[in-house]
Amino acid sequence: MEQSPLTQQPRPEAFQAKIVQLYQELFKDHDQEEEYLDHHTRSEGFWTEFFILKPSRSALRQILDPISAPDLLHLYSSQTRQLFSRAVSALKPAAARPSSSASSPSLGHSQSQKKQANALDTLSVFLVSVLGKKYTNPSSDIIEVLAGLDNVDSVFGEFVGALDGIVRGGGSHGGPTATSIEVRRKAVEVAMAVTAGAWGTGLGSYFIQRDMFPALMKLIQDTETMQDIVLPFTLVGLLANYNKFEFQNPYQMRLNDFVNEQTIQKIIRAVGQACLSLRGQYVAVQEDLPEGWSIAGTLSMIGLVRLNKHKKPVYDAETQKRMFAALPGKEAAVLLATYDFTHANKLFCHNLVTLPPLSKGDEPPFSSFLSLTSYMLQHAHLSQRTTLYSHLNLMIIRLLIEDPMLCKRLCSSEPEHRHPVRLCRQRSPYLPHVAGDRVLATAVLDTMIDAVNHNLRRRLDVGLYTLCVGILLRLISYMSRSRTRLEYHWHELFRSLLSLIRFLTTYASDLKILLGAQQGQLDTLLDLVVNTLALGLSSGESFLPTSAAYDDLFYKIVEMGDVLVKFRDVYGLKKRQSNSIDTLVNVSTHYKDMLASGATKEKLTSVQVAEVIKRGYETLSIQAKEGLDSWERFREADERGLLKKMAREAVGDVRGLVGGE
Repeated sequence: MEQSPLTQQPRPEAFQAKIVQLYQELFKDHDQEEEYLDHHTRSEGFWTEFFILKPSRSALRQILDPISAPDLLHLYSSQTRQLFSRAVSALKPAAARPSSSASSPSLGHSQSQKKQANALDTLSVFLVSVLGKKYTNPSSDIIEVLAGLDNVDSVFGEFVGALDGIVRGGGSHGGPTATSIEVRRKAVEVAMAVTAGAWGTGLGSYFIQRDMFPALMKLIQDTETMQDIVLPFTLVGLLANYNKFEFQNPYQMRLNDFVNEQTIQKIIRAVGQACLSLRGQYVAVQEDLPEGWSIAGTLSMIGLVRLNKHKKPVYDAETQKRMFAALPGKEAAVLLATYDFTHANKLFCHNLVTLPPLSKGDEPPFSSFLSLTSYMLQHAHLSQRTTLYSHLNLMIIRLLIEDPMLCKRLCSSEPEHRHPVRLCRQRSPYLPHVAGDRVLATAVLDTMIDAVNHNLRRRLDVGLYTLCVGILLRLISYMSRSRTRLEYHWHELFRSLLSLIRFLTTYASDLKILLGAQQGQLDTLLDLVVNTLALGLSSGESFLPTSAAYDDLFYKIVEMGDVLVKFRDVYGLKKRQSNSIDTLVNVSTHYKDMLASGATKEKLTSVQVAEVIKRGYETLSIQAKEGLDSWERFREADERGLLKKMAREAVGDVRGLVGGE
């Protein structure tokens, strides 16, 4: 390395920022650090310069990432503790920081915010790297690395308090009160890094003791940027799920009591935008809008494809499958908070369903949410992660459907209550395409049918099917009771349910072996499918829009007669009083007897069979069980295991978000 002619010092081969030199000095090789360890501290000047200089995220990661967890714990814990405690001090407003003879004069407000921003950027990278390592005893080891067991209460108490003050919009201890939105967002990202990175350790309890909910809601009130709303709301979701089944989580209580409708509406619009963005990731893999006339299409037909500059790439089937398996993106972690708010707060539910679009031509938030759900459900079988997010959205829909007032709104045919919903059409079989505004309940029905059609596997996701068919039963129950008749392709719904019965019958032995531990869930699914069809037979006149739709259901039941008998016998349904399988079998038998008594040598056409079905109503007596239109309300405790898995998945996504993965 050649010397500089001016300083006579070795000249580096490439320019190196001063902050990088400070990183290297702080994390010197252990052999070079023995003399430093005797002093256990850096000068005030070192730390003042450290946080005034703009951080280099990549350089700090390059230094920290290669250090193993044992080395960080045993060789570098002195440096990591100093860095963390000094960064916490830098987060405090100038008036709150202790004075020192070696310290700089009181910083101006703008410079104080700059120092806070630099400290937050440093902490974000530092915590992502440190908390992302594999420790033998995560809780105690992380405490040792960041603060030491003796000081953890004071250091972390100050840390969370400083973050709370910044997020709220001003420093604690009488500091400035006009913190920029950018700095407040950085504080949220640091809080997310700690909450997600230290998930499962005791450090989360400091965020429980220091309730940050008011500060996070204040940030949402103060900002208009969707990303600056989604991040704090996502953090609320993580904090609300911290040990929520073990003790009374204060964030859950806050969600339950929150009544600021303006803020709720801002959150819902941000969630809607997030759903649009996540749906866009699916569409980027495979465009699925039905092809209609367009200039680009006409040009391609006459060989002028090159003029269509914005044509999306087309991937082969295997590439698409791999790309779909990685979706939805990590931003989907916001859906966890959406579930918790839906479960806890009726006002949030009302606004989620009723909030109109901001302007003509836009989608209302619920349409965007339902649209994303349909895309996830068509690909739910591709990964455990997609399956979990699909379950989560289905639970949100179930909670909404179980509210009779919201169900009434979803079933409303009033023009102002109808909205367009883009549903996934990336895999066949396709449901009939509905362009323009539609009754939202019909979009919910389509979403559930698509889920039933596209996730049939021998290793059946019984929980997902139970949710989907349960939502269908709840919607149809409401329509039956309220005598709401909606124009809809009902034949597709009944065809899908009967196809599910055929599948369950064909693979009964495999399902019983593979789902041994889930036999109780399987029994629930069987009852739901049977009772939904039986409700259609016994009460179809009250919700089916035409007699033709009612006749079609009977025709399908008669057609499935032999399968229904086998289905009943293979699962022993007659022994259980919780289903109405006899209703289906008796209807099929009644008409088969009629057809046999009037049989001719020529095979009857479908039109002739339909005529027999109409005549058969006069002699048919449907003995359906009472309570077919009743159902059990959602109980979160029943989904405890799934929600814990979902929380861990969301934590992993947040780690990726704040870590830039």
